[in-house]
Amino acid sequence: MVQEQYIWDPLRRKSVRNTPEEAVRQWFISVLHEGMHVPEHMMGSEVALNHAGKEYRADIIVYDRSARPMMVVECKRPEVTLDQNVVDQALRYNNELNVKYIAITNGNKTFIFERKADGWEFMRKAPMWEEML
Repeated sequence: MVQEQYIWDPLRRKSVRNTPEEAVRQWFISVLHEGMHVPEHMMGSEVALNHAGKEYRADIIVYDRSARPMMVVECKRPEVTLDQNVVDQALRYNNELNVKYIAITNGNKTFIFERKADGWEFMRKAPMWEEML
């Protein structure tokens, strides 16, 4: 019998099954917190959303000081290619959230986009939380 491995999710404040996607999610939470200086209390993981009558779960949402969503992050297993389907999934979440930033990651590659007047623009470097506000 194989014993399941667990990993601590500081945002949900509990141990969760350590699946490949969960490992990527937890890694990116640390990138957001340590690298981009997002306070942990300004993030949520596995956030329930409802769009067009369908239930979804956003992997990570980053909030501004008024608790409005400003970034949605879609995490995939490391072997998943970050293609248009993944971008489309994050954009579906954005239909509900209306964020300024979208990030997609598989732990090997990460792409961050900023919404501009004429569409989404790829960012060459990750913005700090204060810059996103």
